[in-house]
Amino acid sequence: MSQDRTATATAALELVEMAGRTRLRLRVKPGAKKSGLLGVHGGALKLAVVTRPERGKATRSALKLLARELGVPVTEIDLVSGASSQDKTVLVPLSPAALVERLERALG
Repeated sequence: MSQDRTATATAALELVEMAGRTRLRLRVKPGAKKSGLLGVHGGALKLAVVTRPERGKATRSALKLLARELGVPVTEIDLVSGASSQDKTVLVPLSPAALVERLERALG
């Protein structure tokens, strides 16, 4: 994705700052051929994981992928809602500006 398109995509994310952390919506595609960040879809960060959606395994894989791409410990990412859904809400230990910067680099 080009730099301009990446910046435009991350600008469409619906981010809410909460006490030094940022609430981020995720759209997870489990059972994909390849894991990775896909872009932005409807205000949510879309990502794919190869793990199948059984007993929370895909959710754990999605959180690990997000943590790795953002450069934060997975233990610092809190799942707020969506444990058994493709649509999830998480709290990450970054300001909205820092989150956008890291996502732009990851989506690069």
